[in-house]
Amino acid sequence: MKPVKVIKIGGKVIDDEQKLDTFLHAFVSVKEPKVLVHGGGSIASRMGVRLGIKPNMIDGRRITDAETLEVITMVYGGLVNKKIVAKLQALDTNAIGLSGADLNIIPAKKRNPEPINFGWVGDIESVNTKWLTQFLNENAIPVLAPLTHDGNGNMLNTNADTIASSVASALSSDFKTELMLCFEQDGVMNKGQVVTEMNLLLYRYLKDSGAITDGMIPKLDLGFSALKSGVKNVSIRSFGAVAETSSGTKLTR
Repeated sequence: MKPVKVIKIGGKVIDDEQKLDTFLHAFVSVKEPKVLVHGGGSIASRMGVRLGIKPNMIDGRRITDAETLEVITMVYGGLVNKKIVAKLQALDTNAIGLSGADLNIIPAKKRNPEPINFGWVGDIESVNTKWLTQFLNENAIPVLAPLTHDGNGNMLNTNADTIASSVASALSSDFKTELMLCFEQDGVMNKGQVVTEMNLLLYRYLKDSGAITDGMIPKLDLGFSALKSGVKNVSIRSFGAVAETSSGTKLTR
């Protein structure tokens, strides 16, 4: 099967112009067909404050009320997404900016308000790979914003790591897929050192011991879920090492 890489870049890199440029220069050097999924960073929060809408977070996750949904749709689907596409075009790389609503690529359902009402947050129901496959076959790079839709005319805020894992899993039936979750660190850290390879047993041990906490836990959960769903390779690595053959933390069965 033809190889495809699904690469997710975190919001803290997007917030930093120099880091974003470093990542995109490395990204375009990846020869295989690829999909880019991006986070939103704190840009939406800053824009909301300028509009008089204060961010409301619980355990690092954004409460997306109706006003906040308008802000993140504008910022994630517009400002951030099109900025990345324009930078890729400047690097002589054809790209198309998309949300989950475009071409019905990622339908989702609004999350149950119990036990916490996160508002207009979406849980992915499926990924329609037809158009993604067509873009990939035409050597165009789909750039996906962290937005889905509910089929009833409503946009939904959806975690970018979840989108990347779901897209990689869905494409794995037709491609040899690799998932890379890229961010500002070198990989999964333990006592100041990068864990170069991790299986479920080691993950559970490090989580139970408190070495792995907070936002790294859902990243690893999604990574192992992707492996189980047919993705061939999964790694968590630095934004600057996206083109390297072996880097960061490789997840194994």
